[in-house]
Amino acid sequence: MCRNIRPLNNLAPPATNDEVYDAALQFVRKLAGTRTPSQANREAFDHAVEEIAHTTRHLLDALVTNAPPRDREVEAAKARARYEARIAAGAPR
Repeated sequence: MCRNIRPLNNLAPPATNDEVYDAALQFVRKLAGTRTPSQANREAFDHAVEEIAHTTRHLLDALVTNAPPRDREVEAAKARARYEARIAAGAPR
C-alpha cells in the first residue's frame, strides 16, 4: 500500500470531509492507474470518488473505539521520524 494513505479514524479533531474526499480521490487514482481520467471516463471516475467518500464518511462515523483519540501533531511527528529514519538508512523516498 502507498505510504501516503493515512488512517482517518480516531483523530483529534476528527477527519474533515476534505480529508475523506482526498483519501477517496487517492484510492480511485490508485485503482484506475491514472491521476486524471480521460474525458470518456471522467464521469465514472468522479462518481466513484463521490461514492467512496460517502461510504468512508459513514464508516468513520460508525466505528467505535475505547482508545483515546490520537493527537494529529504527535502522529505527524512520528511520521517525520519514520521518514528521517528511512532517509538515514538510505531507503528510497
